Amino acid sequence: MINAAAALTPIVHDDTVQGETDTVLSKVRLILEAFRPDDEGLSLAELVRRTGLRKATVYRLSQELVAWGALERAGVGYRVGLRLFELGLLAPRQRILRAIALPFLEELAQSTQETVHCAVRDGGDVLYIEKLGGHRSVTRPSRTGGRMPLHCTATGKVLLAHAPSRVVDDLLARPLRRLTGHTVTAPRLLRTELERIRGAGYAVESEEARVGFLSVAAPVRAARGRVAGAISVAAPTSRSRLARLVPAVLTTAGRISEAFIEYELDQESR
Repeated sequence: MINAAAALTPIVHDDTVQGETDTVLSKVRLILEAFRPDDEGLSLAELVRRTGLRKATVYRLSQELVAWGALERAGVGYRVGLRLFELGLLAPRQRILRAIALPFLEELAQSTQETVHCAVRDGGDVLYIEKLGGHRSVTRPSRTGGRMPLHCTATGKVLLAHAPSRVVDDLLARPLRRLTGHTVTAPRLLRTELERIRGAGYAVESEEARVGFLSVAAPVRAARGRVAGAISVAAPTSRSRLARLVPAVLTTAGRISEAFIEYELDQESR
């Protein structure tokens, strides 16, 4: 299913973006980023429409990407290939944190029977490196490998609260996307909330990313006071009890932090 807002995004063609797509790499990036989470495959015509590149360019580069394994043929079109999945697993920040956190996340998902996330900050987004569902899991809007804005998710707020001040200043200097009527977009209110998160050690987000759902998040700490990522539990507001979720998230985040710091110190001592 194609996101309606994205489908209506104006297409800019080669001759109007001269200097931005004048390298092979920039054109390849446009082709790969044309794929969206719900796409099973895209036709050549749709790739041309979404990238704004010339048909001959898209066809030639797509054939090379197929030969490399970054794309695969899907009927008369293309889909993302396994080579990109393979490369993604090599990213150390994602791979190491996920491997250390996974056993603890599984326990948290089992004990709460709710959806559990592990995430890192990437620019102005929260990037989910793991999502586990309990028996009553949340199917949307998050997904493993997916992104959400920092300012309206519990994991994002935690990561933003512990980000360098320049990151916060840059983010709040731009208009913030409103996902629901509850999304906080006022810079002053967000700064106040970030201060509270740093003091409390956890964040709570209620219906800012999706109406009817609440999430609680806490930081995963690394050596020397750094924050490596964040974990969260998300559940429908109708059955969310903060008195139960907050301690569970804090305890799990603490255990992951201990294991991650131990790993880092062990690596440094070698």
